[in-house]
Amino acid sequence: MPFSDRKHRRNQRATPLLPKEHGGEFDGASFFGAVFNLSTTVVGAGIMALPATLKQLGVIPGMIMIVLAGTLTRKSIDILLRFSKASKTTSYAGLAGDTFSVAGRTILQMCIVINNLGMLVVYMIIIGDVLSETWSQGVHHTGVLEEWFGLHWWTTRSSILLLTTIFVFVPLISFKRVDSLSYTSALSFALAVVFVVIIAGIAIVKLINGSIGKPKLLPELADQASFWKLFTTVPVLVTAYICHHNVHPIENELTDPSQMKTIVRATIALCTFVYVATSFFGFLLFGNETMDDVLANFDGDLGIPFSSTFNDVVRMSYAVHLMLVFPIVFYSLRLNVDGLIFPHAIPITYDNRRFFSVTVVLMGLIFLGANFVPTIWDAFQFTGATAAVTVGYIFPAAIALRDTRGIATSNDKIVSWIMMLLAISSSSVAICSDVYSFLSAGKVARA
Repeated sequence: MPFSDRKHRRNQRATPLLPKEHGGEFDGASFFGAVFNLSTTVVGAGIMALPATLKQLGVIPGMIMIVLAGTLTRKSIDILLRFSKASKTTSYAGLAGDTFSVAGRTILQMCIVINNLGMLVVYMIIIGDVLSETWSQGVHHTGVLEEWFGLHWWTTRSSILLLTTIFVFVPLISFKRVDSLSYTSALSFALAVVFVVIIAGIAIVKLINGSIGKPKLLPELADQASFWKLFTTVPVLVTAYICHHNVHPIENELTDPSQMKTIVRATIALCTFVYVATSFFGFLLFGNETMDDVLANFDGDLGIPFSSTFNDVVRMSYAVHLMLVFPIVFYSLRLNVDGLIFPHAIPITYDNRRFFSVTVVLMGLIFLGANFVPTIWDAFQFTGATAAVTVGYIFPAAIALRDTRGIATSNDKIVSWIMMLLAISSSSVAICSDVYSFLSAGKVARA
């Protein structure tokens, strides 16, 4: 089968159901539904790591980097949309295949699978940590449900994850259209806003009371190691904005696909505002005590009335938020796994046996990973420095630089070179820094 024909069939898998006027049963997704779905794809676990980036970089450079990452993400998605239109493809994988043949499509799909699979395992682990219990550096942290109801079989970590999978994840991941998740996505984003409002309110109250010190505006470079460690924040920033894998599925369901560029701009603007507010107020609130996962800071006395209540509200709202983010990320994971395993089959949404088989296997792997993976943040940073950077920056930049359709502008080429150099250099340094830290920690432990 010629590659163009195979590409056409792969592109069709990105359109789950046809509109009514073409003989289908779906009228098309709305503007706001698409914004909420794309925003929910963006705002996941990465939001909790952003206050720690300000701790590392300082307020001024940290804020600049968050806005810069959002700007580059918007530009990279703009490249994907324009080049997809020029090549008449309706999926990210189809565009990679059109530009770099089968090998490019396969590599991209593998990166999306690695990124999404890792993120979903992280989501489940965090949900278990929040609701049940977690151990950090040998210290036991009690979960919300264990605090409220005590230790029972249904408040244990494995039971909570199993019940969440059966009663929350399974119904939501069974939808065959991404637009079916627009209401849960709206609720998910609202919960993220609730989190921002709460930490902002607490920080402002403590600022008025004079119980918050002046935040660090610039990074502290004590030695060469501290300088190189600054680069480890880049993968976190890139991961925080990754949504490229859901752009085409959302666009394909729109009533008016020409709105997608505006949808992307609205989404990035909303998410950048949420990220800037979370980072600033989170770092302002906890200062140098800010942990890599700021959620872990909400496990003690906040120094305000009703501290324990606010702690529980923050943790519960974030746990529910992740539950509602889960199906959005799972949607593109299933689509790309199916594309890797069954590249020439009919669209997965028209084959119920294949749809449910792939869904069950993936959900089983994620559940096992959440129960047996001991730590998350090193893996989270590693996937950010590899798969996420590749999906978010390297492939869009390479597509524009390859320019097989001859539509790239000089601005596209300049931005693409910036994205490519930033992605490769920062990822290399981040990986080396992580490996060095891991080896150093191992030597200390053996000593």
